[in-house]
Amino acid sequence: MATRRFGLPTALEWRLARRYLRSRRSSRAASLNTVISTGGVAVGVTALIVVLGVMNGLRNDLRERILVANPHLRVLTYGAGLRVDDWRKVLAEVRKQPGVVTAAPEVISQAGITAGEDYGEGVNLLGFDPDTGRHAVTSLPQSVTKGDLSFKTDKPGIDGGLLLGNRLASRLGVYPGDIVTLVPVTQSKVNAALGVAVPRFWKFEVTGLFNTGMFQYDNQFVVMSRQTAQRFTGLGEAVSGIAVRLVDPDRAPEIGAALEKRLGYPYRALDWQTQNSSLFSALQLEKLAMGLVIFFIMVVAAFNIVGTLIMVVTDKTKEIGILRAMGLTSSAVARVFLIQGAVIGLLGTALGLLFGLTIAYVVDESGWVRINPAVYFIDHLPVHTQLSDVVLVVVASLAIAILATVYPSRSAAGLTPVEAIRHE
Repeated sequence: MATRRFGLPTALEWRLARRYLRSRRSSRAASLNTVISTGGVAVGVTALIVVLGVMNGLRNDLRERILVANPHLRVLTYGAGLRVDDWRKVLAEVRKQPGVVTAAPEVISQAGITAGEDYGEGVNLLGFDPDTGRHAVTSLPQSVTKGDLSFKTDKPGIDGGLLLGNRLASRLGVYPGDIVTLVPVTQSKVNAALGVAVPRFWKFEVTGLFNTGMFQYDNQFVVMSRQTAQRFTGLGEAVSGIAVRLVDPDRAPEIGAALEKRLGYPYRALDWQTQNSSLFSALQLEKLAMGLVIFFIMVVAAFNIVGTLIMVVTDKTKEIGILRAMGLTSSAVARVFLIQGAVIGLLGTALGLLFGLTIAYVVDESGWVRINPAVYFIDHLPVHTQLSDVVLVVVASLAIAILATVYPSRSAAGLTPVEAIRHE
């Protein structure tokens, strides 16, 4: 008997388990309790897969959108002014660092912009060398929807060309070929007659638009050539910093620390993870919290399984007593109820897996769940399922279903033939 306790179920045990799973009135239909228990497991698995997929989607999409115009790593200097004078020497050293794909100088600043009307606003300025090849530091060149990154203009009296984010251009009501006025926040001269600083007004032609899908970039970014940005900000031959692209973006903190050691003071490295650490920490915390909440749905489903099997034990007590009197062992009775819980868990998990993956695919591909891009940086709800999450959900669901059978199966196995037959 000890050798059969943990052995494979026999044909009789499978037959009894199938019978107990079915309704009394129909030999082919499952009982209502079985359907409810299976549905509870399916709902829990579906919800958990979708929720984990949503959190993964938000994290992955935000990472991709952030890295459209943001390099994996920036090499800057300490101090109030972002200024690197010997950037060519620094650039050569950065490119020698293992793990670095490419690097390029950049100018970052802010300015005021107006289209010549009464409305104006502040924008972020980015000046870089427009490398559109596969070794470009960022993927911004692939986001240009109108025009190109040549910044060419033939109009007289124009200081240069620039690209605007599509949302910013729409709000200003400008299109490629229109003229906008930019006012730098760092370069102004004191008027001798007035005794106050008077800013210079720069005229630029809009030579193109870009659409990154990242609300912050499309809403307030202006892009121009590095040389024009150097003149505009008054940096001369200097740049604001060195933008770096890595083989593995997740190694940005590690490589940043290595570059700081290599370059020494006054240089520092700022990686994309540090810049957005609060955002990704919040997303990770939300994923954990939502996962725990949905996990309790699966625990509730496990109680449904326990209740269902206990009801079967109570209802079939006499029958169990007769079977025990005919020679069915207590371990065989326990396996019968273990099979029932396993079947409910397996069917519920399979249905939940099917529904969860289907819903995740439909929501992600259709993009019909819209969200506010001003708050979440993206305009629709992404759902990205990961194999590790799916495996974890399936294993947890099956484990909970099996554990839910422990008490009912032990109760059924503990019935003696005489007590069971006498049961009313």
